[in-house]
Amino acid sequence: MKSLFLASCAVIALSAFTPAVAGDAPDAAAVATPHYGTWGYDLTGEDKAASPGADFFRFANGAWSDHAEIPADRVRFGNFDKLYVLSENRTRLIIESAAAGQSSDPDAAKIGAAYKAFMDQDKVEALDAKPLAPDLDAIRAEKTLGDVAALMGRSPLSFQGGVFAAGIQADQKAPTKYAVYLDTAGLSLPDRDYYLEAQFAEKKQAYQAYVAKMLGQIGWPDADAQAKAVVDFETEIAKVSWTKAQERDPDKTYNPMSVDELVQYAPGFDFKAFLRAGDLPDSGRVILGANTAFPKVAAIFANTPMETLKAWQAFQVVDSAAPYLSDRFVQARFEFRNKTLAGQPQQKPRWKRGVAFVQGALGESVGRLYVAQYFTPEAKAQMDDLVGQLRVALKGRIERLDWMAPETKAKALEKLSKFTVKIGYPDRWRDYSPLTVAADDLYGDAERSTAYEWERQVKRLNDPVDKMEWGMTPQTVNAYYNPTNNEIVFPAAILQPPFFDPKADPAINYGGIGAVIGHEMTHGFDDEGRKYDGLGALSDWWSPQDAKKFEAQTARLGAQYSAFEPLPGAHIKGDNTMGENIADLGGLLVALDAYHASLHGKPAPVIDGLTGDQRVFLGFAQIWREKIRDDALRQQIASNEHSPAHYRVVGTVRNVDAWYKAFGIKPGDPMYVPPEQRVRIW
Repeated sequence: MKSLFLASCAVIALSAFTPAVAGDAPDAAAVATPHYGTWGYDLTGEDKAASPGADFFRFANGAWSDHAEIPADRVRFGNFDKLYVLSENRTRLIIESAAAGQSSDPDAAKIGAAYKAFMDQDKVEALDAKPLAPDLDAIRAEKTLGDVAALMGRSPLSFQGGVFAAGIQADQKAPTKYAVYLDTAGLSLPDRDYYLEAQFAEKKQAYQAYVAKMLGQIGWPDADAQAKAVVDFETEIAKVSWTKAQERDPDKTYNPMSVDELVQYAPGFDFKAFLRAGDLPDSGRVILGANTAFPKVAAIFANTPMETLKAWQAFQVVDSAAPYLSDRFVQARFEFRNKTLAGQPQQKPRWKRGVAFVQGALGESVGRLYVAQYFTPEAKAQMDDLVGQLRVALKGRIERLDWMAPETKAKALEKLSKFTVKIGYPDRWRDYSPLTVAADDLYGDAERSTAYEWERQVKRLNDPVDKMEWGMTPQTVNAYYNPTNNEIVFPAAILQPPFFDPKADPAINYGGIGAVIGHEMTHGFDDEGRKYDGLGALSDWWSPQDAKKFEAQTARLGAQYSAFEPLPGAHIKGDNTMGENIADLGGLLVALDAYHASLHGKPAPVIDGLTGDQRVFLGFAQIWREKIRDDALRQQIASNEHSPAHYRVVGTVRNVDAWYKAFGIKPGDPMYVPPEQRVRIW
């Protein structure tokens, strides 16, 4: 699944209920739809002294950036985050209303119970580490490596961790059927680079101290020595793990084999016990991701002392479960994972963490209440119309391509015609009736929620793929493209200003939500998406000549982004961010074409001295308005497939001919790229 942005929240007696802090419930302004300027663009955010050809991000957002402050409980803040806070406030009111018995929704009692369990801090403090006992006792009881593998297989059902991970998703070469996927795992830092590169040496050292602290807090013997052994163990796994860029190639990560073949291929790990423990068949077919790493990780596992494996498992449990334990665990985890790794100064208040917990456990039930209150049929109809316009615009761009042969072009157009579009919310809501939620058992609620989701997936393993399912809740501020369904999905929460405002100048909407729609459509034709056909099957439908031309252009785009250095010594990884960069460029081009078509041959109006094209580009720059802390930025560069927001703007517009004309960009301007060197893909 490809998403538009970094997700910043988890995809994870009631009548006497009281809010987290008396009187701090969101007021009307906190849940009101935002507006930007008088026609959809915030002119006050511009840096009037900046040159658009020197730094277009600065030109559009510099004044805002100079005055904006990142909230102490966040690592970044911008227009995505502003909408996230809005959605968070709205869902808080929904959840607290359900908890107070003021909702008739069939899942209101469960929503309220989950929130009350999280907000009952006195109960959580009194229990302290006691909820961990069964999980830790299971680790202590292990006697063989087979026992360890079996307990690792329980990771989808509990807080246990594993050096391999299992998942169930559509078979990429038979997308109407589900398949069991396996991949390597075992790393607790954001990326393998954190173990292997000198720039992260201090973070790695802090990680070892964190492991020791957490093991010490559960009374694990020889915590300091075992912490070093745990980090050394993970470092060995990091050495043989694939890079993020390698993991992006669907041809290389589709490696089917039988379980018996896997046992022979990667001796040293009991895969059959692992699968059985996760309620998966221990025979038949599985699909490996980073296949060449499997025998290496299995060998590392087999050669590691039992006491190290147990200490690693114990740390995995307490680290994963910490948000649901007493404050000493919560704060220890925050100090390392949020403050040390990402630079976040303050912990989020408990109500925000409670909202995130409920949304992770019962997200679609909360979403059902959200859309009833905050998403109108008119908004959905307007989005349907916009998507139709963008589809026509992309069709035109494909038809006009001068580098693609007619036979490949015909297949691209066929794929585009088969796109499924989902807007706002699912047609069928998830059934949470099998999930038990107790208002006095936070740890159990969290574990049961995890188990419920896994069991839901396992039960349908032999059923046809559910094409109606959503991968995000309606209250999520994001969007995505799913290649095996060949679908683009836009949750309700993103369909508001600055992305989409029915009252705004159309040029701003095209630069905002239009570019978002175009972005997700272009994912169907980025370096990964292009490898799937119109039915969602991983298949090669390109002529070799066209594939080479495509790869030549994407290599140039990758080189452009790899030259960007947001922090000293930290360059963007152009090969890892390739798909998002292609989608950003294609999305803006498609949106601009759709805007031009919407004028029906008439000249665009001039507003506040700005032409239509200028407003499209400024609308695009406005949605990526963001400030981010240095540690979070370094983490994003190392581990995320999205380029930092600043470079999503400047890296995109410099390849769009119309931008040069709109703002009079000339040779000698820092952002100027000669026409023959501009990347032209879609």
